[in-house]
Amino acid sequence: MLTSSALYLLQLLVSAFLAILFLQSGIDKIVDRQGNLSWLSGHFSKSPLAGLVPLLFTILTIIEVASGVLSGIGFLALIFSRNPTIAFYGAIVSAIAILCLFFGQRMAKEYAGAAILVPYFLLTLVAIYLLGT
Repeated sequence: MLTSSALYLLQLLVSAFLAILFLQSGIDKIVDRQGNLSWLSGHFSKSPLAGLVPLLFTILTIIEVASGVLSGIGFLALIFSRNPTIAFYGAIVSAIAILCLFFGQRMAKEYAGAAILVPYFLLTLVAIYLLGT
C-alpha cells in the first residue's frame, strides 16, 4: 500500500517525465518539420503508409504536443492544487501517442524500434493507474 506522500511523488515524477518526453518530441517535429518528414518518408517508403506520411506526421505532432502540454499543466496542477486530473488525461494521450508510434514501427517492419516503445507504453499504463487513483 502506497502512502499518500509516495503516491504524490510518483504522480509528480511520471507527469514530469511524460511532459519532457512529449514536449521535446513534439517541438522537435515542429522546429525541424522538413528534416523529420524527409527521414520518415524514407522510413515508410516500402510500407502501406507511404502515401500518408505527411498527414500522419501532422496528426502525431498534434497528439505529442497535446500530451506534453497536458502532462506539463498536470504537473503544475499537482504542485499547486494536488489535483491529478489534467495529468491523468495527459497520460492517456501519451499512451495514444505511443500506440501510434508503435503501429507505425510495426507497419514499417522496424521491429527493434517497436520493441523499444514497450517500456514507454508500460510507463504510461502505470501513469494512468497512479494518476487515476
